[in-house]
Amino acid sequence: MADNDLSAVAHFLFEAGTLKNARRTGWWMAGVRDPESVAEHSWRTALIASVIAKLEGADPARAAFLAVWHDTQESRTGDVNYLGKKYSTAADPRAVTADQTAGMPDVLAETIRDLVDEYEAKGSAEAICARDADKLECLLQGIEYKAQGYESAQRWIDNSRGRIVTETAGRLADELLAQGGLDWLRKALGEAER
Repeated sequence: MADNDLSAVAHFLFEAGTLKNARRTGWWMAGVRDPESVAEHSWRTALIASVIAKLEGADPARAAFLAVWHDTQESRTGDVNYLGKKYSTAADPRAVTADQTAGMPDVLAETIRDLVDEYEAKGSAEAICARDADKLECLLQGIEYKAQGYESAQRWIDNSRGRIVTETAGRLADELLAQGGLDWLRKALGEAER
């Protein structure tokens, strides 16, 4: 490892930090003034992916690993929402990742490229769980935005629910839809549920 130049890795780490400030643009159409960042979305997607994968009999660590990397390309492309994709050619996540990892130690670059390829190709049970986690996180964020008064978020909730494929993610979506956003707090405080 001592012979490997880590300058490209350092550059990528700074680049990845920009995702903390990159907003998920689709929520602007729902009227959300300050939507979640790509990094916030990816963090909760990774948690959800590990849950779905464990309950589906897949590798939860691998699913979370895939989910962490699923939107890293957006540091270069921005978060292009579905309407924007209608008018512009979408950048191939594999090509963006290849550019991002150029100059990295081969073992690292190949690992990252393989992850993105597996996710994009839906090439494993873990990739399918990670993709469902992406949709489930959007559904969950929509529920939270709707509770804040953004009624238009219902469109994102419905679309996300309709695109889920695993049994576990579907059941979890239904459970999330049946609960209130603060039911967890009431339970933790020993209060009666509504």
